[in-house]
Parts: sequence; structure tokens; C-alpha cells
Amino acid sequence: MEKIEFIGEDGEKAEFYVLEQTTVGGISYILVTDSEEEDGEALILKDLSETEDTEAHYEIVSDDDELNSLGRIFAELLESVDIV
Repeated sequence: MEKIEFIGEDGEKAEFYVLEQTTVGGISYILVTDSEEEDGEALILKDLSETEDTEAHYEIVSDDDELNSLGRIFAELLESVDIV
């Protein structure tokens, strides 16, 4: 599982493991977890980077409709993991 580091707007660092990624409507999303173990917290992150950006800019998906739609997509991609 790939591990990536994020730096928040406050400069605080956080590490996540990428479970899956997908693109919907031209927007990239990644499903990440804070633990390699089964009981970690999962988040869906939306890539808000512009083409000229040198680093990726992700935001946590918080809109319930968007989150539910993406949750179903990621559930299908992972099949054996219940994330919805």
C-alpha cells in the first residue's frame, strides 16, 4: 500500500495510505486511510490542483451527496471492503 504525506494549511503533517483512486467527471479522487490495519479511518480526498501547480492540493470530500456517490464507486472498486 502506498503511503503519502500531507501538509495541512497549518503546517501540520499527516500520513495516509492510499487504498484506491478514481476519476469522476474529470476530477481525481483518492480513498485513503490512516492505518495499514483494518480498523483505520477512511477519507475520500478530492484533487483540486491546477495544471500549473507543482504540488497536489487535496481537500476532504464533505458534501454528503458527493461522498455517498463516491463511496459507492470506491466500494465497487474494492469489492471486499465495506466503506459505505
